[in-house]
Amino acid sequence: MRRLRRLVPLVLLCPLSKGLQCDQYNKGIISGSACKDLCAEHTLLFQQCLSSSPTHQVYSGIWKEKEVIIKCGIEESFKGDGNPDSMPRRDVVLFDKPTRGTSMDEFREMLLSFLKSNLGDQTSLVNLVNKIIAMADVSQDGKLSLAEAKSIWALLQQNDFLLTMSLHEKEHTSKLLGHCGDLYITEKIPHTSLYTTDVPRFLQPLLPSAIHRVIHQWLSPAWPRRAKIAIGLLEFVEEIFHGTYGNFYICETAFKNVGYNDKFDFKMVDLRKVATAMTIRGFLKGRHCEQNADCTYGEDCVAACDKLMKQCKSEVVQPNLAKVCELLQEYLLHGAPADLREELRKQLKTCTTLSGLASQMEVHHSLVLNSLKTLLWKKISNTRYS
Repeated sequence: MRRLRRLVPLVLLCPLSKGLQCDQYNKGIISGSACKDLCAEHTLLFQQCLSSSPTHQVYSGIWKEKEVIIKCGIEESFKGDGNPDSMPRRDVVLFDKPTRGTSMDEFREMLLSFLKSNLGDQTSLVNLVNKIIAMADVSQDGKLSLAEAKSIWALLQQNDFLLTMSLHEKEHTSKLLGHCGDLYITEKIPHTSLYTTDVPRFLQPLLPSAIHRVIHQWLSPAWPRRAKIAIGLLEFVEEIFHGTYGNFYICETAFKNVGYNDKFDFKMVDLRKVATAMTIRGFLKGRHCEQNADCTYGEDCVAACDKLMKQCKSEVVQPNLAKVCELLQEYLLHGAPADLREELRKQLKTCTTLSGLASQMEVHHSLVLNSLKTLLWKKISNTRYS
């Protein structure tokens, strides 16, 4: 009974998010481009809670009569007063920076220092700081109020938002539409798996892998559409290999984390499964290991273990491209045109065997990626599927 009582507040977190945001907005603690629509005009409406995690809330919603996704993160480190039934004081814990009296120049430096520690020291970060400030400046007066600054700072503490902001120029990520405090809104991706419909989660443990495969094949888009989606996924890998704001790694390569829109353009569904090179290096630095598996960030970002020093090395050994090609083997080979199948199989096999540090294999990586993309594009170009 005592254990059940401790779980109750976590379950209740999901439907209370709107009330928390509007209470803070009305008190002048937070700001954002969507606050008025959420709290005054009620044109931003919450629908179904899509998340099971109490620390990362995700909802479907309607904003100005369009379907959207609403996200709000509550960090696991938030503490209440020690009472398991009390709600975290988010206004105190989350919106504590910057403090009153912080100048715009000081806040710019705060942002730049934060981005350097998370994305690496790059000249392009000055441009990202400007974009972050422009987004935060809801009043569009060229300066930030304390509520505007606190809101954008709180948002940046969420890895998902930081990555959305860092990759928002890429056509293969969800468009960022607005925010209110640490709540933000993105476009809805219609298909959240590479297959038209995925096997329901409750059935997955009950079905043999062979049955999974058959169901996925039944629910696949037509092969040329799958080829178009795959080209988009390869383009995304290309974009993040040396991104505008650093290198990024996909650390859980699974059908459920990648999807597409109604035009069969690839879209990355869950950016929480993507990590910056800086984040992974920070995780690996000084980490004790006995084998390579001990040097794993997320599900499948693996570095080598120096067995002499008993410490993890700092770079991931399997590139994004190799993992993506493993994902695409079954997806593309099933139903592939007969005149393409053997060459496609050969190129995917070459791709899946790629390994080694990214800094040492850039040219080879590009050659393999472009060769596979060209093979697929030639088959569907000048057809209705292109």
